[in-house]
Amino acid sequence: MLRIAWSTLRVRWSSFAGTFVALAFGAALMAALGQVLASGISSPDRGPQRYAAAPVVVVPDERLTVRTPFGGSGAPLAEPRGLDPELAGRVPGAVVDRIFAAQLAGGPPAVGRPWSAARTAPQRLSSGRAPAADDEIVVTTGAQVGRRVQVVTAAGTRSYRVVGIASAGPQPTVFFTDERAARLSPRIDALAVWRPAAEVRAALNQASGVAPRQGGTPVISTEVKVLTGQERALLDPSRESDEQARNNANTIAGIAAGFAGFIAVFVVSSTFAFAVGQRQREFALLRTVGATTGQVRRMVYGEALLVAIAASALGALTGPLATRPILDLLSSLGMAPAWLVPSTSPVPSYVAFGTGVLVAVLGVVVAAWRAGRVRPAEALRQAAVEPRAMTPGRWIAGGGLLATAVISMAVNAVSDPSGATNNKTFMPIVMLLIAAAGLLAPVFVRPVANLLAAPLGRLRGAGALVVPAGAVASTRRTAATAAPVLMTVALATTLLGAAAMTDATKAAMRIDPVRADYLVLPSGTAGLDRQLTERLRAIPGAGVTTVTPTSLYTLEGAGTQLIQRPAEAVNPATLTTVLSVPVTAGSLAGLRDDTIAVSPTWEVSLGRRVRLWRADGSQVSLKVVALLGAGSAADAYVTPVHALSALPSLAYVKLRPGASAAKALEQAVEGHNARSMTKAAWAGTINSRAASASRLGLLAVLGIMLSYTVIAQVNTLLMAAPDRAGEHGALRLLGATRAQVLRYVVAEALLVVAVGVLLAALATALGLLGLYAALLQLAGPVAIDVPWQPVIGVIALCSVLAVLAAVLPASRVRAVAIPR
Repeated sequence: MLRIAWSTLRVRWSSFAGTFVALAFGAALMAALGQVLASGISSPDRGPQRYAAAPVVVVPDERLTVRTPFGGSGAPLAEPRGLDPELAGRVPGAVVDRIFAAQLAGGPPAVGRPWSAARTAPQRLSSGRAPAADDEIVVTTGAQVGRRVQVVTAAGTRSYRVVGIASAGPQPTVFFTDERAARLSPRIDALAVWRPAAEVRAALNQASGVAPRQGGTPVISTEVKVLTGQERALLDPSRESDEQARNNANTIAGIAAGFAGFIAVFVVSSTFAFAVGQRQREFALLRTVGATTGQVRRMVYGEALLVAIAASALGALTGPLATRPILDLLSSLGMAPAWLVPSTSPVPSYVAFGTGVLVAVLGVVVAAWRAGRVRPAEALRQAAVEPRAMTPGRWIAGGGLLATAVISMAVNAVSDPSGATNNKTFMPIVMLLIAAAGLLAPVFVRPVANLLAAPLGRLRGAGALVVPAGAVASTRRTAATAAPVLMTVALATTLLGAAAMTDATKAAMRIDPVRADYLVLPSGTAGLDRQLTERLRAIPGAGVTTVTPTSLYTLEGAGTQLIQRPAEAVNPATLTTVLSVPVTAGSLAGLRDDTIAVSPTWEVSLGRRVRLWRADGSQVSLKVVALLGAGSAADAYVTPVHALSALPSLAYVKLRPGASAAKALEQAVEGHNARSMTKAAWAGTINSRAASASRLGLLAVLGIMLSYTVIAQVNTLLMAAPDRAGEHGALRLLGATRAQVLRYVVAEALLVVAVGVLLAALATALGLLGLYAALLQLAGPVAIDVPWQPVIGVIALCSVLAVLAAVLPASRVRAVAIPR
């Protein structure tokens, strides 16, 4: 049968062209995305930036390690600890580096450092001179030599004269004299050394530990690390953002690869099923001349394998060529580091080839089974009667997928509503709904076509009758050609709508509890300086509550794993006046320096005393006095004494009745790299940031996927064109002009697109309703919001492609009779 399969491919190559293109593109896409994943995993880390010129760097051990019954468990500290000043004298030629918040008023986010540390990158003067007095600085950007500028540090704002401009480094920097930097930040963050590492280690081994100061908070680290080579990159300011971008690229590539596999199975199975439906008489004739059911099925499998091997090989070879463009796209969106090196590993191509062949075999199973069931007598009646579109197997498969999707949504809404907002949870449900809609599409073709064609009945001419009649008379063909439209529109609408709803819910969870009239936020990442917070508290008629983010460490998992948990340091006396904090047990009135309020995720009981470690590693024991509700804005609340040296990230301002403080707030924040805004204005920024951040990656995934589904749509329509040639020729024979036939073809193509769009709307509505049920548990009623502009764009693209794919073959049809 393999020889017959090869002969069939040679004669009926146009029936398999769509499958070949779909498989080739799918394999290419999987190979390219696999190479993106491999690039994210195998690309070497970016070389050292901050200490690129210093061969050896001595830093404190910024890791907390706690003894457990099964050894030690550790986690990185959120609060930096400094080095013993004595160490600087033990290492000859060491450059003392201090890194602290320092930013020009109105300038870009920056850090402050002593001028002697400029040689570590290195950063050299491009103009001017080095700072020599306490009120002199050198900057890398944002000012000119000779100008006096305001510099904001943790203590507040002060005037300095710019005496030099330094070359750009790993981040914008304000350089002070070494003495001034030591007063602004007494903590020593690193020692840069230009001596052999072994000599440095020997000198450090002679140093003795320093006891912590009274109160249990260490002034310095009693353990140090000596970093050389690539290890120095651990200290770069872009380290976390680089890792986050790398993880984003891997996540996007993984999600897109999963969708690529799903779409490949969907497209291949539908195109093979469509091709088998076109060849009913051919299979019946084979059965008539003695071919068995098994032989027919083996022939179909043979055709699939021959097409799959050739298409998958082509895709696996050409796919890696798209790796660099995909990486550039992700990098331009901020979703991947620009320094990732495209992988040259052959493994993604091998995997893509094997996956393509496997997809073809899986996609042809149902088609082969149906081909084997064709009876010899169907060779005589095929021309007059279309086979039943909905077989028992299709009912079972479609109903089973639909039931699985609905049950999954119900379980998520009841047991894990927060998990439903995760794309990894929601996207598989979207796949199930689209697959179910595709399988059950023939059920809806007749009522949907009649519904959409109803307005045409009022028009003059035969087109109003012929167009819907053609779609209804061949429900299988209509469903097959509408399936790619269904998948394309449903993917775009469901994912974009879900992202909008999820963003709105997350924003509402942040906005709704706020009772304050105004909010004061820093312009950069340094926080609100102490001088500013004092000025805010001095405003008449205004109550000010600051929020300082910090971290707490707990031993969980039966005391075997050290976990870092976020916490917020607040003033308990004023917290409830500016925030609506849900409390399920206990009271925030008991929040003091030796107590804590925690969320349900802590899994601790009210009144229990919990052993904790603070952000700098110091140990404390706090009593649980309140259990927060599920909608709490924070995971835990403590008093400001536990915030250590961290600066507030936010200040809530609540006005007393009759008070007005808008002008006073503007004057207070002026020159402090902060801004005040009303709650309404702040809510608008929250919504816009959430929407822009979450949709970038989603748009990247959709852009990759929609290119695939669009190709599938064109392939299916072109495959269907030969079946319609006889009908179009008969219309010409009956007297229809070429223009009339083309109008009929256009109307029919648009009707098919409308059927696909309506089916997509049903799948989308069901998916978004399931998500709505889950979000309702988190933040109450939320608007079902669909970004209509991109959705309408996708529908318009599908319509244009459908018209072109239908008109081009029909324009070449002549007046011929329908073949018998």
